[in-house]
Amino acid sequence: MKITDGFWLTRPGFTVTNAVQAYSVDVTDGLVAVTAATKPVRHRGDTLNSATLAVKLDSPMAHVIRVRVAHHTGGTPALKFPLAETNPATDTIQNDDFTELTSGTLTARIHSGTGWNLEFLAAGKVIAHQREKSLAIVKDPDGKHHLSAQLSLGVGENVYGLGERFTSFVKNGQSIDVWNADGGTSSEQAYKNIPFYLTNAGYGVFINHTGNVSLEVASEAVEKVQFSAQTQDLEYLVIHGPTPKEILSKYTALTGRPPLLPEWSYGLWLSTSFVTNYDEATVTAFISEMKARQIPISVFHFDCFWMREFQWCDFQWDPRTFPDPAGMLSRLKADGLRVSLWINPYIAQASPLFDEAKALGYLLRRNDGPGGTAGSVWQWDLWQAGNAIVDFTNPAAREWFQSKLRPLLEMGVDCFKTDFGERIPTDVVYFDGGNPEQMHNLYTQLYNQTVFDLLREHDSENAIVFARSATVGGQTMPVHWGGDNTSSFESMAESLRGGLSLGLCGFGYWSHDIGGFEGNPDPAVFKRWLAFGLLSSHSRLHGNESVRVPWAFDEEAVAVTRKFVALKQKLMPYILRTAKDANQNGTPMMRAMLLEFPQDRTCWFLDQQYMFGADLLVAPVFNAHGTVEFYLPAGDWTNYWTGQVVAGGRWITETHGFDSLPLYVRSGADLFA
Repeated sequence: MKITDGFWLTRPGFTVTNAVQAYSVDVTDGLVAVTAATKPVRHRGDTLNSATLAVKLDSPMAHVIRVRVAHHTGGTPALKFPLAETNPATDTIQNDDFTELTSGTLTARIHSGTGWNLEFLAAGKVIAHQREKSLAIVKDPDGKHHLSAQLSLGVGENVYGLGERFTSFVKNGQSIDVWNADGGTSSEQAYKNIPFYLTNAGYGVFINHTGNVSLEVASEAVEKVQFSAQTQDLEYLVIHGPTPKEILSKYTALTGRPPLLPEWSYGLWLSTSFVTNYDEATVTAFISEMKARQIPISVFHFDCFWMREFQWCDFQWDPRTFPDPAGMLSRLKADGLRVSLWINPYIAQASPLFDEAKALGYLLRRNDGPGGTAGSVWQWDLWQAGNAIVDFTNPAAREWFQSKLRPLLEMGVDCFKTDFGERIPTDVVYFDGGNPEQMHNLYTQLYNQTVFDLLREHDSENAIVFARSATVGGQTMPVHWGGDNTSSFESMAESLRGGLSLGLCGFGYWSHDIGGFEGNPDPAVFKRWLAFGLLSSHSRLHGNESVRVPWAFDEEAVAVTRKFVALKQKLMPYILRTAKDANQNGTPMMRAMLLEFPQDRTCWFLDQQYMFGADLLVAPVFNAHGTVEFYLPAGDWTNYWTGQVVAGGRWITETHGFDSLPLYVRSGADLFA
């Protein structure tokens, strides 16, 4: 949210009241409580007719300092994400000039006297600060109340993360709303919004607010990151690394780490695609043909039309195309194949479950009752006619939703693709009375948690979802995929940018639709994407109006698929070790280059290549002719295909056929041990 008009003025209709002075500072038991005056207090009369901000500093974990800012505290506190706090030992210093709170390697220093000045220090150096006009109460032109905070950016300091964002990898210069939306991969919107960023200056910032956090990242005030929310209380945490891996380790220790996943999940997933016509014969033909062409698949996925049209979701197989679903599943699984089903949290009016859920009070309701209370069921016609939305704040509704999925698991289904969960309205009343704006992003957490808990109850060692939407903590319920991309090289590149940004928010696993979802990919796009997709943590062939079986493109696509499926199988010991790192430390399997090489300035900007684990460098080819330029960091690297040892610290240009791409092994690594 842009507030200012240039450096000096405020935008029309906005009222800004800035903290200007730490009027009083009290220290008790590891808590620093500050009364921030919004006008200079020279005598007692200056304390009248003026707002204050209550600022509290403490530490939920070593090397982390939390800042809580509140204006009026008489209302309901804003919703926040739960944290695994550890009550660390802290040190405080207080004198006439400043007060300090130290946790591990991080110190917060609040200066006394006029001029608001809150600094964060590590190793004796200020790594970020909040000074003049950097903490404020804001009223927008509609009269809505916001709190706004700014943290400094140093020269050459880059900002990364903020969820699965498909815009530029370095976020400097961007205006970002942390608001889940179904916008595809070619827009500024994102399915997975995370109010967390890290910088190359050794720290990360987590804004612990479940609603819309509006960020101006060196875009309004070019020397600062500004974040604001419509709230009376705002909380943010500064996390010291100093390395990006250490920042992620501490952030995920607070918000949760990815679980280990079953080995079968890393194999190839094959889908019916979305609106294609299919029945058991079609499915069987796909599977048989893959087997005949010596392309092993691990999971077969049934997309939306396993259910009858207009009735999503009723969780019932369409009897016209699947008259014997239990028998079909038994036949499909005879050779060890796993089965995935598409679901979403919406109940269409034609679904037999609509009236049941309505009668039980399990659907979100509009605020059109007396005095803005719950009234009619919230519905619209986007997606399915008369769509309503399950209210997962109601424990009984969660159990009811699980009861509709449980028979499918007992029938032989292994996992669910938990689609959607982003388009959640704010003109609704929740069962638990939650603030609708603050529930919008949090909704997906409750939805995926409901399904993931059921899967763990059914088979704890094999629980996995294939989810599109997420927020903070979603990394504990994997896997997530990149959503609706297009069938182009540009979309392939933007998908990678999104995955790398999501990985920098603690999401250990990530996938994407190989070849793109929208449109029918050119064979060159499909084949280049195959190599990238099968060197991702999870690999899925899925499309919209056309299938993604390789022989639909050409025979070379079949050979490329076979080669890279075999490569991934060969790499499985390495993949499983890499997954343990995600589970134990929060380090993603697919890593932006800066995670492994934070001291290499070139790696700060790279978003067209990545590390698959600690030791394998992958540079996808984003064109048909096969020429690719990539960067090898300093040290010796071994070309995986040729065994040639190459010196790094330089850019390299290579040309690859469709069955290859730059793949380099770090010196001293043993991928197959």
